[in-house]
Amino acid sequence: MLAELSIKNFAIIDDLSVRLDRGLTVITGETGAGKSILVNAVNLLLGARASARMVRSGAEYAEISAMFEPSQDSPLAQKLCQMDIDPSQGLVIVRLISSTERHRISINGRPATMAMLTELTERLASISGQHAHQSLLSPDEHLMLLDRFAGLMDMRSRVGELYSQAQKARASLKELEQQKESLARQRELAAFQKDEIQRANIKPNEDEELTAQRSRLKNATALFEAAAFCEAALYSETGAAVEALGAISSRLLDAARLDESLAPVAARIERLVHEAEDAAFELRAYRDTIEYDEARLEEVESRLHLLHGLKKKYGGSLEAVLAHEQALDGQLEQLDNLTDLLADARKKAKESVNLLIEAALLLSQKRRTAALSFEKAVMEQLDDLGMKGTRFAIEFGPVEAQGRGDSVFAGEAVAVDALGCERAAFLIAPNVGETLKPLREIASGGELSRVVLAIRAMLAKNDDISTIVFDEVDAGIGGGVADSVGEKLAALAQTHQVICITHLPQIAARGQHHFSIEKKVVSGRTRSVIRALTGNDRVRELARMLAGDSPTEKALAHAGEMLGRRGAAPGKR
Repeated sequence: MLAELSIKNFAIIDDLSVRLDRGLTVITGETGAGKSILVNAVNLLLGARASARMVRSGAEYAEISAMFEPSQDSPLAQKLCQMDIDPSQGLVIVRLISSTERHRISINGRPATMAMLTELTERLASISGQHAHQSLLSPDEHLMLLDRFAGLMDMRSRVGELYSQAQKARASLKELEQQKESLARQRELAAFQKDEIQRANIKPNEDEELTAQRSRLKNATALFEAAAFCEAALYSETGAAVEALGAISSRLLDAARLDESLAPVAARIERLVHEAEDAAFELRAYRDTIEYDEARLEEVESRLHLLHGLKKKYGGSLEAVLAHEQALDGQLEQLDNLTDLLADARKKAKESVNLLIEAALLLSQKRRTAALSFEKAVMEQLDDLGMKGTRFAIEFGPVEAQGRGDSVFAGEAVAVDALGCERAAFLIAPNVGETLKPLREIASGGELSRVVLAIRAMLAKNDDISTIVFDEVDAGIGGGVADSVGEKLAALAQTHQVICITHLPQIAARGQHHFSIEKKVVSGRTRSVIRALTGNDRVRELARMLAGDSPTEKALAHAGEMLGRRGAAPGKR
């Protein structure tokens, strides 16, 4: 509920502060005293647009602040917890309106944006009046009110959940379909690369072996001559190294028989003879393998060129090329699954949309059935509120994508979005013989306020808005109708905080709390002041409303009787 309201330098209000309570609060005063300025101030706290023209003449800024006290289990309390604000501290909103158009907003002492303010106060309060912001004029609000009346909020939430799921399924399918062409190109490239590597039939370290082979083929003559020369010098020619070492070994062996200390040296020379012979035999065998083969050299060069190209494309080494081939296997397997993935995504998208449409159609059926009861109940309420003969109807229309941020699922049988497969618009014909027209086209703030009162009275147990402000609810009524309006306001105040600006004593007498706004001239400046009325002050105010500024004793007696008859004794607030 709205617990405190403070206004400074706003229009003709200099400095005004008021504490409010639960139940029905009435605000009275002469025309032009500033009653509607209070409504405009609350409207600003709920997110209405500010203007420098609102600042009191001569002031640099206007300040409007309020404290709301949310119930612990309310949506507002949950939002405050999400903002790390203890709900028991209340919601404190401050708006500074600068004469230079540099306005500021704070929420519990923290700077805030207009979007944050609007979101936080979305279901906090409702203001009904000709010049106030009217949530009741929004078609989305009409659908919300019908759903609350019919007890369809759980079904409505279910449709919203299914809509979100269908959106996600559609988005996944769209992403896969958008990737399809790209993935197909990726698969074609991966298949080409794998085929290219497989056709090369690469062996580990093949490039190193071919490089060595190429070197032998290119230098065959030099290698043959080197092997032949060394073999001959070691073994074949006269005086070769093996022959010389053999003679040395023979002499040393003879000498070792005379001196055993030469035995180790003799053994080493003997081993050298055998080593030289083995080396000569190996050189001879190597020499016999050497031949110049131009065709083979071309084959090796071609193969090395192929391997070099693959290494350059796929990682710089044959090991990297082979690793890339293995990676391609996994990639191709994944890409080959694209068809299955698309089929699965299409199935999920279709199933999710079908579930959404099924739930939306069921919700639509229940809405249209409930609409008949809603229409009848509103017209009965309006009869009691002095709008006898008023016709009220709910018109359903299809969901349209234009101007909405949500996607619309169309083409499956019906267009659906997060709210269902239709929109509802309240139509009204206040006067007999008139055609039904959208509620937003009603010119009279009083009529609109009474429609709001009628609907709020119907939804008293289901409505989650805690504070309702009525401005001009009494426009064009009097007598018994005024009594009916007062009764409904009092009944509504049993479940809501109701603030009503009124000119009728029949309604003012119903208030549990009564404030009067007066316009005074102080030091050459006009200012509005507000004061709580109790006891005789309240009697005199009701008498003024009955008979004018100079009420008679009869008027005073009548005022006292009205208060007593409605359970608010003159001596009580």
